Amino acid sequence: MKQGGSRVDFTSERIKTLPPYIFSQFQQKKKVLEAKGMDIIDLGIGAPDLPTPNFIIEELKEAVLNPENHRYSSYNGCVEFREAVAHFYKTYYGVDLDPETEVLTLIGSKEGIANLIHAVINPGENVLVPDPGYPVYRSAVHIAGGNSVSLPLDPDNQYIPLYDQVSEKDLANTKLMFLNYPGNPTAATVELDTFVEAITFAKQHQIAVAHDSAYNLVTFDGYKAPSILQVPGSKEIAVEFGSLSKSFNMTGWRIGYVVGNKDLIKAISVVKSNTDTSQFLPIQKAGAKALYSDLSTLEENNSTYKERMEKMIEALQAMNIRVERPRGTFFIWAKVPDGLSSMEFAEKMLEEAGVIITPGTAFGPAGEGYFRISLSVQTERLQEAVNRMKQLHFEGAK
Repeated sequence: MKQGGSRVDFTSERIKTLPPYIFSQFQQKKKVLEAKGMDIIDLGIGAPDLPTPNFIIEELKEAVLNPENHRYSSYNGCVEFREAVAHFYKTYYGVDLDPETEVLTLIGSKEGIANLIHAVINPGENVLVPDPGYPVYRSAVHIAGGNSVSLPLDPDNQYIPLYDQVSEKDLANTKLMFLNYPGNPTAATVELDTFVEAITFAKQHQIAVAHDSAYNLVTFDGYKAPSILQVPGSKEIAVEFGSLSKSFNMTGWRIGYVVGNKDLIKAISVVKSNTDTSQFLPIQKAGAKALYSDLSTLEENNSTYKERMEKMIEALQAMNIRVERPRGTFFIWAKVPDGLSSMEFAEKMLEEAGVIITPGTAFGPAGEGYFRISLSVQTERLQEAVNRMKQLHFEGAK
């Protein structure tokens, strides 16, 4: 209630009670140390440093020069982009999609994830979120007035979900479940049987499934990440989010998609039609060009990430830090040295080596004892980070 003569607080309770974003906290510390003259290498945020392929940029230039493309897009995205998404799914996964009803253009998959939650849950309903997992799942659920329920992942078995650790009481009030493979932050990769189990579980408990597939094309050593839509009957209950940010180095372009269940996509489109007018048409057309390509630029990107990964793993092993070699994403997920918490280790790395890493607790309670490194920095800077890290010593490392 407003009080006469006093300052009015216009901020909603949901925003005031939103947990702090750890990434922003480290960025603030970074500014303070840089102001003191310290050179900081940021391995915290997962934003590709590699350039957007030229053929995509050329398509954007051509589309921008056409005045017809300066108009509003249709609310569900231009037909060229939606058809390109359907073409990609057919050629890459063998999955048929109707561009009119089973594909929706997004202003980046992060936006679509948040809008899905608003479109599906009512205040007080539960959403199962991977633990550890991408923190935006929890924050978006909070903003929508829902409850995040941790879906534990098995660190001893590729971080697959441990459904039996979710209580029946929580499941009874659950409307939606998130999955994410290749995983952020864990870099976990799975085979199709993990999705078969997920669809079976979700149908049994009448829970919608959203698979965040942002890193589906960032893979190594011949591994091909599956799509959840390859599971027979998955479109009855599931959607999958995709992004061109990581695979084609288009983070700032903000272009992505959601595919799958018609009803869920329709619900998201209703939210979007009342909040935005889709992405700038030339960006959508450039995105279509990317999805119709032979994907050869991905091989170059992934080769660079793999080279960086090998250097970083060598450095971590030299520090006696336990780490698994990932088959996907440009992240490394590793154990902190014994005797330190995730936050203590991250602060030590920043203050003593000038290297930002992300403490595992940024990704949920199960992230304690781990840290994440992003390989999305120039190779020369990564090598400098490696050199600095090798100079650190931890008594409890083993």
